[in-house]
Amino acid sequence: MEKLIKNITYVVLAFLVISGIFILYNAPTQKPQEINLSEIVNEINDEKVKQIAIENNKLNIELNDGSKQEANKESESSLTESLKNYGVDAEKLKKVKVEVKGESAFGFWMSAILPFLLPFVLIAAFIWFMMRQAQRGNSQALSFGLSKARMIDPKDKRKRITFNDVAGAKEAKEELREVVEFLKHPKKFLSIGAKIPKGVLLLGSPGTGKTLMAKAVAGEAGVPFFNISGSEFVEMFVGVGASRVRDLFKQAKKSAPAIVFIDEIDAVGRHRGAGLGGGHDEREQTLNQILVEMDGFESETSVIVIAATNRPDVLDPALLRPGRFDRRVVLDLPDINEREAILKIHIKGKPLNQDVNIRTLAERTPGFSGADLANLVNEAAILAARRGKKIVDMQELAESIEKVILGPERRSKAINQEEKNIIAYHEAGHALVASNLKNADPVHKVSIISRGQAGGYTLAVPTEDKRLHSCAYFLDELAVLLGGYASEKIQFNDVTTGASNDLERATHMAREMITRYGMSNLGPRTFGKKEELIFLGKEISEEKNYSEHTAEEIDREVTRFIKEAYETSERIIKEKSEILKKIVETLLQKETIERDEFNSLVKPC
Repeated sequence: MEKLIKNITYVVLAFLVISGIFILYNAPTQKPQEINLSEIVNEINDEKVKQIAIENNKLNIELNDGSKQEANKESESSLTESLKNYGVDAEKLKKVKVEVKGESAFGFWMSAILPFLLPFVLIAAFIWFMMRQAQRGNSQALSFGLSKARMIDPKDKRKRITFNDVAGAKEAKEELREVVEFLKHPKKFLSIGAKIPKGVLLLGSPGTGKTLMAKAVAGEAGVPFFNISGSEFVEMFVGVGASRVRDLFKQAKKSAPAIVFIDEIDAVGRHRGAGLGGGHDEREQTLNQILVEMDGFESETSVIVIAATNRPDVLDPALLRPGRFDRRVVLDLPDINEREAILKIHIKGKPLNQDVNIRTLAERTPGFSGADLANLVNEAAILAARRGKKIVDMQELAESIEKVILGPERRSKAINQEEKNIIAYHEAGHALVASNLKNADPVHKVSIISRGQAGGYTLAVPTEDKRLHSCAYFLDELAVLLGGYASEKIQFNDVTTGASNDLERATHMAREMITRYGMSNLGPRTFGKKEELIFLGKEISEEKNYSEHTAEEIDREVTRFIKEAYETSERIIKEKSEILKKIVETLLQKETIERDEFNSLVKPC
């Protein structure tokens, strides 16, 4: 309605502007002097009049000196008769040029028809805009059920991505090369009776490069890539999602061979029956249509559906059966070699100092995904630019690692000297205990500078990637977590709230050792079962499959683990109290201790 009013306003304003221009164009530049007939007679008798132009009853008079005048004659009589009645000299009248002008056709029609035509023009314009708005509404309604998928043309070299642009994920690439071969040479497989795979499911944590890998498959095969998110299918109105699914697959079949990529498919692919809508729920209708479309592919149709999710456990079993998403490709977090390769890709185009060691950065970033590494390099470039540098140093890259893990530095946060001492002893306790336990991760940095929610931090990074952790490793890590708590208690004979997160992590680790890993006196079994209940959507709960007596034993084992870890931390801190003081003094003086300097401080132990 607002657009309609706006358009009508524009029409009225345009009409007024045109009318104004027309009036100004026809208006004389200088308004003539108005006189009566007796004055005209006197001027004619004095031989001052050069010409008289007659337009209906209006007289346009031009004098010999070039000036102009206007007058009106009687409508019942001619000009000559009127002038004679006022006593004009007939001989002198003959010397005056008299011209009779008739009204122009345009002026006649404008003056006669325009007053009647203008209302009809405005009404017609109003109806036209109404019909235009209605047609636009109809077109929007018709396009409401069309797919919103974005297509990447294989001919667009700027947006084309290949496997060379994706570092790491060697096994995933090998698995997906078969899909590329299917798309490039389908007859090669059809000739021996092999069926083209219909669906490939990419599984992995957020940031591991699932979308990038799907684009690389399309780039390698040189086929159109239709990209859409699972949430874009679902609308408020039932049936719209199913309509969009039909339109998406229709477009893909026209462009075959092609790839349809559905990101975050768990938005529509969850277990059916999880809501109150039953079979009429919009999400379930959309899922049903996806299942039907994937079943409807002919064996000769070279359209492959690639979907990505980090929650395969919630997907409907019908999606995972053979003939649909029967290929599953797992994208893990990169190992140290893959992180090094990913960093080399992201540093392209960024000027680096010669002191930058990519391998060292890869060692310091265990657990980082590809997206985290890209963010790390970008943050380092931003930090270097803020400092007015032309190149990125190792210092900026190292600080960016901590920023990604813990958050930005908060140097401006006011901390009194007493709290600063407590933080220094707390972090020194963590670092000292870690340096004296052979299974704990080595310390790379200790700082009392506030970052994020942490008042200080101890950065301990493993020397190599680990997928399996032993009971001895967990016990040493428990002691490291309690090192800050023990240091505060020994030094100040009191504890603060700064150890709350350490205690929470230690308690959780101890309980996991008992209930999940079988690393306690309760034997090789698990306790409790985490499952997702279907009630008003997915809800995580834990089934308690053990008795109250066993629960008490679990609590006792947790307490035992925590107590033994605390005793280990307390023993190390008391034995190495002199080294602890050196670490604290250095922290209070420099605020940050790097690995080499820290190792030199604890070397005597």
